[in-house]
Amino acid sequence: MVPRRVALIVDEHSNPFEVGCACEIFGGRRRPQIGYELYELTVVSPTRSVPMRDRLFRVSAPGRLSDLDRADMIIVPNRPDVDVPSRGAVLAAIRRAHARGARLVGLCTGAFTLAEAGVLDGRRAAVHWQLAPDFHRRFPAVRLEPDVLFVDDGDILTSAGSAAALDLGLHIVRRDHGTEVANRVGRQLVFAAFRDGGQRQFVERPLPAPATSPLAPVLQWAQERLHLRLSVDDLARHGRMSTATLHRRFRNEVGSTPLAWLTAQRVALACRLIEQGAAGVDAVARQSGLGTAANLRALLRKHVGLSPSEYRRRFAADGAR
Repeated sequence: MVPRRVALIVDEHSNPFEVGCACEIFGGRRRPQIGYELYELTVVSPTRSVPMRDRLFRVSAPGRLSDLDRADMIIVPNRPDVDVPSRGAVLAAIRRAHARGARLVGLCTGAFTLAEAGVLDGRRAAVHWQLAPDFHRRFPAVRLEPDVLFVDDGDILTSAGSAAALDLGLHIVRRDHGTEVANRVGRQLVFAAFRDGGQRQFVERPLPAPATSPLAPVLQWAQERLHLRLSVDDLARHGRMSTATLHRRFRNEVGSTPLAWLTAQRVALACRLIEQGAAGVDAVARQSGLGTAANLRALLRKHVGLSPSEYRRRFAADGAR
């Protein structure tokens, strides 16, 4: 397969995290577990050397803006100070690429760059929740979706905060090469390749207690029995503590209530079962401890932003759909 040509623009004060995400996902030239190269990445800049965020270091990119004219996909620059206008030459290059049909990707504040170029007018876009009011004020013609991880609007894709750059990058891999390849890339990055763009930017995922905590055996015991009818009293009894003590430990060490933690674990298990091809929503609901198909649908929609059928279609391996 001929790899897709990707151009990553870096300009003054670009955020190195998003640049690194793009390089990790689209610049990996050796993927023996897949058998072919997915992308051919070129890093370009408008000058020979540009200072990165807060001038912590400089980058000398091998490519120039003229290289954008040959790219299938262009990742536009992002920067922490969105009040500083983008270079006119960069905006002109983005407009040319859009006019000839190249795919444009804005990571985090890259949406501001695309909006400055005028290619987002009338289009859907995502941006970090803290920047949403300012973005809407400056670019009212853009159909901003302020509470999602990323937006795929066909030939223009935008992501919210920094970590959502990985979500959008893996979504693009999944769109171009399928779920199985995207999951392999995600595993190589040690990053879960399942968060959908429609998912809220804030998804409550309570952290586990430290392994040395008296709560740790309770969590392990419960995770091995998610399919059973477990109550808060059951957890307290297994941990040999009162329900009040259990609630206090969960609040201090996990950051949630015992019931919220149980629900989050069951939703995560339901997602894994769907990915693995478990037959039917009734079976998934029963095996994950969510009880009924209606409860499964409601909780998956609340936590992930998708119905079970949508989740299966997008994230189940090809042989498990």
